[in-house]
Amino acid sequence: MSEATPDGRLRPPSHFVIDDHWYVACLSADLSRTGARPIKRTILGLPLVLFRDAEGRAAALVDRCPHRNAPLSFGRIRPDDRTLECGYHGWRFDGAGRCQAVPALCLGEGVGADTEGRRAEALPVVEAQGYVWVIPKVGAPAPGSAPFEFPRLGDGYTTVRDTMVAPSPVFAAVENALDVPHTAFLHGGLFRRADKPRTVIDVVVRSDAAGCEAQYVGEPRPAGLAARVLAPGGGEVTHFDRFFLPSVAQVEYGLGDTSHFVVTTAMTPVDEWESLLYAEVTFRLPLPAWLVRVFVTPIARRIFAQDAKILALQSETIRRFGGERFVSTEIDVLGRHIQRLMRAASTGAPAPVDAQRRIQLEI
Repeated sequence: MSEATPDGRLRPPSHFVIDDHWYVACLSADLSRTGARPIKRTILGLPLVLFRDAEGRAAALVDRCPHRNAPLSFGRIRPDDRTLECGYHGWRFDGAGRCQAVPALCLGEGVGADTEGRRAEALPVVEAQGYVWVIPKVGAPAPGSAPFEFPRLGDGYTTVRDTMVAPSPVFAAVENALDVPHTAFLHGGLFRRADKPRTVIDVVVRSDAAGCEAQYVGEPRPAGLAARVLAPGGGEVTHFDRFFLPSVAQVEYGLGDTSHFVVTTAMTPVDEWESLLYAEVTFRLPLPAWLVRVFVTPIARRIFAQDAKILALQSETIRRFGGERFVSTEIDVLGRHIQRLMRAASTGAPAPVDAQRRIQLEI
């Protein structure tokens, strides 16, 4: 919820700066394909440049040369020593940001180019599960925890990856991914339908310091094309929606012993109004995996295109009116919990923990 100004107007949406957590900066494969060019990224408004050093390790520097503040992403990776060379004056930096050369500078015997003032700012980086993760905070201490782990469910499961751009604050993108009521209207016919008979089900909501979860009890298989492909036999589904700090959304559906899929999306806030979504769909279904890819991939992208459109319109409206004016009900199941957890993480306040509660939802 936005704060009110003295004249009663609402400020722009909360921009939760949680800069001491891991975020996906890029795919490992993307970093390996760059050749002589580094990768340019932005996380929480901080411009970064990514490359592999001489040992093949992923490195992330603030995208600013300490000499004359040219963007290091304008430079190149030297093939001989894998240092990052600034495209303006040729200063060279290793993966830790140490200056390795200042062309034309005469150095005395035994004197190197590296001094503290000449160093580029390096950020914590770790490579795991095919992603390059970064903590977007200069001077951040050595992290005490590993990045979020995407589920690996074992033999018989297939995983499909995709990367998308959401034209919205990261909170709005996370809430949208875990919001059930909108699916019958925005995605009507693809996933759920507003014109079908409704069923009242129970939703059990749990929250702790690291995230929150909604369990949907007694939910029938959703109507719509995607649901018919994923669960052709119908029946009652097992359904969980989960949020993990700083900005990971997860949806899990199961139907008996034959159909199970988990959609996990790690969201990286580019700035206040844009987010990058790194999604993995891991599934086991009574259909060949290649067939599921053929049918489900275009449906999933169509659903996301609808989400992206409404998120862009939502952001445009919020900016036009100068702030949020949200009214929530119980069926905005996880939104309030997510917002409180993100606010606490951004301010360092104790995380709110609610006792388990149960609500009813017409679906």
